[in-house]
Order: sequence, then C-alpha cells, then structure tokens
Amino acid sequence: MIEFSHPWMLIFLFLIPLLWIWMSRAGQKLEGTISVSSHHIFPESIKKKGRMKAQVLKTLRLAVLGLIIIGLAGPRRIDTLQETNMDVVDIVLVIDISSSMLATDFDPNRLEAVKKTADRFILEREGDRMGLLVFAGETFIQCPLTVDKDVVRRLLSEVRVAEQAYDGTAIGMAIANASNRLRTSLAKSKVMILLSDGSNNAGELDPLTAADLASRFDIKIYTIGAGTDRSVSFVPGRGNMRNVIDEKTLKEIADKTGGKYFRAKDSSALDDVYAEINALERTEIKVKEYTRYEELFAWFLLPALLAGLGTESLERHVLRKRT
Repeated sequence: MIEFSHPWMLIFLFLIPLLWIWMSRAGQKLEGTISVSSHHIFPESIKKKGRMKAQVLKTLRLAVLGLIIIGLAGPRRIDTLQETNMDVVDIVLVIDISSSMLATDFDPNRLEAVKKTADRFILEREGDRMGLLVFAGETFIQCPLTVDKDVVRRLLSEVRVAEQAYDGTAIGMAIANASNRLRTSLAKSKVMILLSDGSNNAGELDPLTAADLASRFDIKIYTIGAGTDRSVSFVPGRGNMRNVIDEKTLKEIADKTGGKYFRAKDSSALDDVYAEINALERTEIKVKEYTRYEELFAWFLLPALLAGLGTESLERHVLRKRT
C-alpha cells in the first residue's frame, strides 16, 4: 500500500492546470518578442515548429513541478508484518486398557467410546504436541509427543485391550511414565489426561506418590473415572461383573497437580468431559504487528532533477534560447 507522509502537499498539484492556462495566455506577454508587420511573412512550417518547441518546454517545466510536489508529499510504501507466537500445550493421553474397558455400559464398549471421543479431542488441538500412553498391569508408550495429529490418531485407532498376561490397573506407573515424557518439555503448559475405570492394583508405585512427582515438574493431571456403578458384562463367558472406580484417589491425583476430576457414566458424559478439558486448556496465540515504511520520494525527485537539467540544456543548447 502507498501513502504520503505529507499529503497536504498534493494540494499544490491543482496549481499545474492553472499555470498551464496562465502560461498559454498571460504568460506569453512576459516572453521576449519581436514586432513584425505580419506573421504571414514567416513560413507555416517555421511557425508550427516554434509552437511545438514552446509546448514541449512548457510541458517539461510543469512535469518537473509535478514531480517535485509529489516527492515533497513524501510517498512511501507500507508493508505490515505479523509475527505470531503460539504458546502450545503438551498433552499426553493416558488410557486404561485393562479387560474391564470391554464393559458394554458405553456403546459399543468403554474402550471404543473413549477412542472415539479422544480422536475428536485430538483434532481440535491446533498446534499442540500430543502423546499417547496406554496402561493395564504395565504401561506402554503408544505415541511420543508429536505435532503430527494424523500419527496420533492412527496409533489411537490401533489401541486394543491388553492381553491377559498384562491385565490389571497400574495407575501409579502410568502417571510416572507419562511424567517422564513431559518433564523435559519447554511448553508453557504440560497436561496429562488420565482415564481409568478401576482402582490401582498393579505396579510398583503408589498413584499419589506418582502425582507428587508430576506436580514437581508442573504437570497438571485431569483424571476421568469412566463407567457406571452397576454390574455390567465385560468378560465373555463370565456373566455380569461390577468394577469399582477409586474416585477418591483420582480426585486426590487431580488436586495434587492442579487439575480436575471428572466422572463419565455414559458416552455423552464422556464427550462433555473432553469438551470441558479442551476449553480449560486453550493454546494462547499472540500476534505482534510491525509496520515497515519504504520511502519513495527519490523516485520522483531524482527524475525531477534530471528532467529539470534536461529542460535547461534543451533550452540553451538545442533551442538556442538566450537570457
């Protein structure tokens, strides 16, 4: 975009047509003249050539004046630059894959409902780094922190319930391993979203001790208890069973780290939980705007100088005008 630092100077451009009129009429009386009895004694070609020379000089003088006025008005090009700083959030999803996650109180079961909801959550986290850890009796890093959402979503879709040899619920070890992934992060906010449908019954580390460790690294943990309180079917051939969610421990984990505990008893509630966490942990985007000016007056004043010198040279050496 072009603008003028002294736009009021452009008012003087209106003088140019007035000067043209004045030079064409009254200004001629100030020129040096020779009186002759009749202009018919001069050939038409000479008169035409003289008028043409006068017009050329007049046009050059007014062009020089116009260029000077525009140059003094201070033309300049404006470039607006924006610098965007994004304070990203590093998030590790920690998902329980013990056999109880096959319970059918969620459609079609707890694990598939969680995967579907988490997938939508990942899609909405623009610019953040996401990681995925799953746990049962042991923990498994499914995906390290990455900005490639497609990779995280693909690996999430491949999550299955743990084999019987690894069954159990090692919440403490899951927190410790996820904390190890987040502790060296330079992100402004480090978040763990831990979902479980049971209570800690495996692993070598107590969940609250692991939560204390996470808080030392400024890691915030949101905990989700998924499942109903009624008996549900989740182990084929063994009828209905009832698993108990250790809500007290999940609440304490969240409190120790500055997070929040949620309870989801159906798929709809699970959607609401992830939506609320998404709203609580927003990425901050800071935009700085810079304006750069490129002065253009030289593009008018330099041609004005050259045209002025050219006009003077034309008058003195070509047209042989004498002062």
